[in-house]
Amino acid sequence: MSNLEKLSLDLAVSAKETFIEGYNLKKNILNHISQLKQLTFDIRSYMCINNEMNLPSREDIQRAFDDFPYTNIISCVDYFLGYKEDRCHIYSYPFLMKYYEDVTNHFPGGLYPYVRIVSLYDEYPFEHEFFIRIAQSFPFREKLSITNRQEQNHKRSYKFMNNHQNLSIVKYNYLIELDIDRSHDNYIEEFLCNAKIFFQKNILLYVDYEALQRATHNFTRDNTRTNCTKINELVLFGKFECSKALQDYFPFANIG
Repeated sequence: MSNLEKLSLDLAVSAKETFIEGYNLKKNILNHISQLKQLTFDIRSYMCINNEMNLPSREDIQRAFDDFPYTNIISCVDYFLGYKEDRCHIYSYPFLMKYYEDVTNHFPGGLYPYVRIVSLYDEYPFEHEFFIRIAQSFPFREKLSITNRQEQNHKRSYKFMNNHQNLSIVKYNYLIELDIDRSHDNYIEEFLCNAKIFFQKNILLYVDYEALQRATHNFTRDNTRTNCTKINELVLFGKFECSKALQDYFPFANIG
C-alpha cells in the first residue's frame, strides 16, 4: 500500500462529529502513502444536525485543502433544516466519475464531460436558470432524477415564455431517462413544456400520475403535448387509469 502511485476514491460516509475533508485525507491517507502521485476522489459526508453543533462553512472546508499537494479541489456544503441533516461534498477536479449525486442550488458549476448520471436534490426551489446551468455543466448526461417538493418562486407563465422567444431553452440532447416522481408539479411542467426544455425522442419517464394529470390539465394542455410525444416508456406511480386521453397524449409510449 505504501508504494501505491495512483488512487481513486468514491465514498459516501455517515459521519458523527465532523465531515471528511482535507485534514482527514492528509492524516489518514496521504501520510501513509509516500509514493502517491495521483489522487482522484468523490467523497460525500452526511451528518445529523443538533442544536449544539458548530457547523463548518464551505470556506472552512475549502481552507483545509490550501496546501493539498494535488489537483484542484471543490467543496460544497448544504444544511437541510427540514430533514435536520447537513451534507458535505468534496471532489477532485477535473471530475472523472460517471455519477454526480445530490446536486443542489449551491452547485459551483464547471464542466463535467464524463458524467452520465445526475441526481438533483434540495429543500429550496430549482428555478429555470438552475436547469440552464445543469445542462451546461453536464452536456452528456443520459439519466436525470429530481427530488424537490418546493414550488418555484419565479415560475414564468407559458404565455409569457411563448411571447419571449429569446429566453433560453434548456437542451438535453443525450437524455434517455428522466425521473421526476418525487418532485413538485412545477418541475413536471418545467420538463414537459417545449418552450422551456428540449430533448430528443425515446425518453423513459418516471412520474406520479396525479401530478402528471394536474400539470397537463388532465391531458389537454397544448404546451406540454410536444415533449410528451417524445416519451417511449411511461412509468406511473400511484393509482391510475390508462384512459384514451392518457394514451392519446403519449401516443408512442408503453404505459405501465
